[in-house]
Amino acid sequence: MAGHSQFKNIMYRKGRQDAAKSKLFGKLAREITVSAKQGLPDPNMNPRLRAAVIAARAENMPKDNIDRAIKKAAGGDAETYEEIRYEGYGPGGVAIIVEALTDNRNRTASEVRAFFSRHGGNLGESGSVAFNFERVGVVQYDAGKASAEAMLDAAIEAGADDVSSTPAGHEVIASADNLHAVARALEAKFGAPRKAGLVWRPQNTVPVDDEAGEKVLKLIETLEDNDDVQNVYANFEISDALVQRMSA
Repeated sequence: MAGHSQFKNIMYRKGRQDAAKSKLFGKLAREITVSAKQGLPDPNMNPRLRAAVIAARAENMPKDNIDRAIKKAAGGDAETYEEIRYEGYGPGGVAIIVEALTDNRNRTASEVRAFFSRHGGNLGESGSVAFNFERVGVVQYDAGKASAEAMLDAAIEAGADDVSSTPAGHEVIASADNLHAVARALEAKFGAPRKAGLVWRPQNTVPVDDEAGEKVLKLIETLEDNDDVQNVYANFEISDALVQRMSA
């Protein structure tokens, strides 16, 4: 199993999603507010805000929560958050990128550094691992939304770069600059996607043994539990046996 992005590398969470729903809603609301504050408060005119709203809806975040997060930015009373990217290496030489939205840079940096150190990793300088990844747009649909052939045809017509269809769903890859146009074209055919946004996609993956893999998974879990951390990306591959064991 390749652990190369936030939405693929935490299959072992043991039902943590339900227990951490309020924390997740808090992170989604923060992204919505920041997106609305940095651009227009209309999802139809603000691609980043639209992606944030799509992500919130995919997690069944109530509409009132979404509207409240947008109005918070429009009202001018929203907290000021700084976008920061941290980079480092985890156990087994796995490259990790951490995206955060924080109102206290020193606090977040200290916590992220401690997490890396505690779990056998090292936090590096900006740019120390980013060369292992490329910034791309991703649009995801459930498998039942379209056949693999229909999704491929629509993605090609929309100008996408790549499509991967599995029983788990469809993943359409587009350039960062073309994401909005591709997402719009696909939405016109198949409805709102499960996810649409920019991600860090690894250009290669690092196979790790089960011992290192378990440490990497625990590091990612700890990072994602932090309130300031929005996304975590890594370029590791672990065995299916470890995934099953961690899911038990």
